[in-house]
Amino acid sequence: MQVRTEILAGLTTFLTMSYILAVNPSVMSSTGMDRGALFTTTALVSIIATLVMAVYAKMPFALAPGMGLNAVFAYTICLGMGYSWRFALSAVFIEGLLFIILTVTNLREAIVNSLPPSLRCAIGGGIGLYLAFIGLQNGGVIVSREATLVMLGNITSGPGLLSLLGIVLTGLLLLWKVPGALLLGLLGTALAGVPLGITRFSGILSGPPSIAPIFCQMETELPLIFSLDMAVVVFTLLFIDLFDTLGMIMSLAPQAGLLLPDGRIRGINRALMADAIGTTVGAVFGSSTVTSYLESASGIAAGGRSGLTALTAAAGFMFALFFAPLFLAIPGAATCPALVIVGLYALRSIKGIDLQDDAEAIPAFLCMAFIPLAYSISDGIQLGLISYVLLNLLRGNTGKLKPGMYVLTLVFVLRYIFVPG
Repeated sequence: MQVRTEILAGLTTFLTMSYILAVNPSVMSSTGMDRGALFTTTALVSIIATLVMAVYAKMPFALAPGMGLNAVFAYTICLGMGYSWRFALSAVFIEGLLFIILTVTNLREAIVNSLPPSLRCAIGGGIGLYLAFIGLQNGGVIVSREATLVMLGNITSGPGLLSLLGIVLTGLLLLWKVPGALLLGLLGTALAGVPLGITRFSGILSGPPSIAPIFCQMETELPLIFSLDMAVVVFTLLFIDLFDTLGMIMSLAPQAGLLLPDGRIRGINRALMADAIGTTVGAVFGSSTVTSYLESASGIAAGGRSGLTALTAAAGFMFALFFAPLFLAIPGAATCPALVIVGLYALRSIKGIDLQDDAEAIPAFLCMAFIPLAYSISDGIQLGLISYVLLNLLRGNTGKLKPGMYVLTLVFVLRYIFVPG
């Protein structure tokens, strides 16, 4: 029964994050990279990184090119700063090597242990709101509006209506304690979208395009590699990836049964190494930064607890290489219910915050608020810790502050001064 649960959990994770197979090539191709090659590379690096997570780390997390990080690659480094995608690939490769060094030297784990318990709980809550926000956006329930930034979309027809029906269906399956409720809810919502014209199948089989146009195409000119701009780009990617990954793992560790009695996360360095290896290998294949995915929460909520969940997700990406039209037909409205429900599960971590102590509650709230509103896990963590240190320092609660907190706060402040945005 446990094996069946893990396999269903892995399928749930894969289907919830399979949108990356369509979205990543769309974002990255704006740099001039070959779109077909990007599809194949997205699948391949997801397979490799997730296999490392499954076999080496033995954790139920899946990895793929990170959303947000691919936007920095395409819109900031290439289109904004005017550098070639080869320059950007070099930055990703260097970042990956630095992550391997940070992981081997245990510095990444030390950073995790420097965060106060209330902030760790807040990260889970913020990520829960973030997941729900992403899901509702993908499903057309929340849409953009110039005056207020966001507003309620059309929920009486189209994707918005299908998303809400899917939430009700998934919620009922959970209440009825149906095994694999999240996966069944996702598939049921996708099928319900067929007569509505939202789920459109354009075929089943297709061979994967060649990755030759983007494989091993990093920048080779030494003046560019050792330039100040390269250092700034690498530093920016390093910060975003580091705290996105740490935030994801810290928020999901309690649900995945990885939290030790002393508050540390069992085997975190192995998980971080999978992330670092994925990023380094991904750059060689022609990918932006690879990171652990929040959508792994859907598989964990479905019962995933071991590397078998990640192994199944990796098999899903392998399968998708040859059945791309089938998987790419799953609309955002079908993944919306799973993300919303999983967001609720992650939000439960806020029970560990002492809301009566303002020195704990204010930084925790800021962290939770900034993660979805700034659309950035790393910004939420950084601003939360800065406020935590400042409030407790000015209040005289220096006994609660570890040396690592001062160091991180100083680094974060300097980051916002010299590398804004």
